[in-house]
Amino acid sequence: MTGLEEALAAVPVIAVVRAAASRHLAAVLATLAGSGVRAAEVTMTTPGALEAIRWAARGGTEGVAVGAGTVLTAEAAREAVDAGAGYLITPAVLPEVIEEGRRLGVPVVPGAFTPTEILQAWRGGAALVKVFPASAAGGPGYVRDVLAPLPEVPLVPTGGVRIEDVPAYLRAGARAVGMGAPLLGDACADGDLAALASRARRLLGVIAEHLQERG
Repeated sequence: MTGLEEALAAVPVIAVVRAAASRHLAAVLATLAGSGVRAAEVTMTTPGALEAIRWAARGGTEGVAVGAGTVLTAEAAREAVDAGAGYLITPAVLPEVIEEGRRLGVPVVPGAFTPTEILQAWRGGAALVKVFPASAAGGPGYVRDVLAPLPEVPLVPTGGVRIEDVPAYLRAGARAVGMGAPLLGDACADGDLAALASRARRLLGVIAEHLQERG
């Protein structure tokens, strides 16, 4: 595995792997890695999440930063890091998780919605701040507006981000984006890895075009 910052510098996307069953988890993570996605979070609400993280940490997804998502307590943070999670992501500003992540030496990316929450998370020790749910907050325009007075806060809009939306979020100043269903589709349920790989390649193509235009 690799560090989150390094992964996002290469490809500014965190794949959000959330599923109702664990059957295809390893295959989905391997497909993301093989398609060029460099960061993936496995949500703790997914059955078999810790086993999937442990598999990835042992070399199942070489070159990919794999973390745990939907981490709600300090205990869950410890369990995830013990399994090999390289970073922790939360859906809200949870000081106990931020503090535990710092104690364990792993980055924490808390979810926040309002400017007050975003600043609270950043001042509390967040490595990055997840703007969630991004589409409901107002999309790229909201990210741009928040960064006007808070330019130092690295934002990762997540929630309702479609592949075609990614360039607009990056132009608005987002450090990266988090993508769930628009990237993953039903791959965790139906095992359609070919479709997943196709979406991942399309995503990387869109990002490459954006970077080329930016010069």
